[in-house]
Amino acid sequence: MLKAIAVAYLLLIFGDFLSTFFYHVPEHIFGSLHLTTHHSRKKSFRHYAILTFNLQVLLDGILGALPYFLLGVWLWAFSPMGVICGLLFGQFHVWWRHIVSLGWQTPQAVTFLCKLLFITTPEQHWVHHQKTNLGFGDIFTFFDQPAKIWMAWLRLLRINWRYYTEKHISG
Repeated sequence: MLKAIAVAYLLLIFGDFLSTFFYHVPEHIFGSLHLTTHHSRKKSFRHYAILTFNLQVLLDGILGALPYFLLGVWLWAFSPMGVICGLLFGQFHVWWRHIVSLGWQTPQAVTFLCKLLFITTPEQHWVHHQKTNLGFGDIFTFFDQPAKIWMAWLRLLRINWRYYTEKHISG
């Protein structure tokens, strides 16, 4: 039982890290798939993220979940039950963190427990929908500050790349 809990925890921590730093933040800087399907002002969040089976929304979800699945394959040998529990908790958390748009308010006791465990609440995740440069840990809040630093570095990289390509390729 302890082994399954450890594997589930490892899957969630490292999955959130990889998803945040290798998909989510770079997608905010270089991509458009995540921004158009997850942060679009044109649609109600409830409609496109919860009630529809739009292929772009599904692709964005699969790309965000890919690190969890890859880690799950690797961790399977240690504890299949831990991998299954970790993936189920991760999927539950995806649904849970998006229910603010349905009028949900997290009870204070749950908010307190989440704060102790550094788990993102629906209200914290909603801040990310309102201000897309904040709140980057999908599951764990302690990834937000390093993600801000990573985002700033990637923005500089994008600016320098544009400058370099305009100067050397166009000129």
